[in-house]
Amino acid sequence: MSAELVIRERMIFEDGAILEIRIWRLPTSLPPSDHALKYSLFYGRPGKRLIGYDNERGKGDHRHYEAREEAYRFESIEKLLADFRADVEALRGEAI
Repeated sequence: MSAELVIRERMIFEDGAILEIRIWRLPTSLPPSDHALKYSLFYGRPGKRLIGYDNERGKGDHRHYEAREEAYRFESIEKLLADFRADVEALRGEAI
């Protein structure tokens, strides 16, 4: 069984900012994550990430907020999306 795309969403804002969400269900977890999801959530401009949430083998779940990178505690897809949207809204200064 290969990865199954669960969510794919892309928005381009009037100011040129891009929001992209991609989440896949995997046959097994991607160590050191203990869930069987691969995700990439991006908000920024072409060539410049401002906010990002992702996980990768060897690095696990983490969050990028402007120049900072920090561990992220994954609980559920719903919580991941809510946390990401809250960060984007805080940075944009408006609801999305």
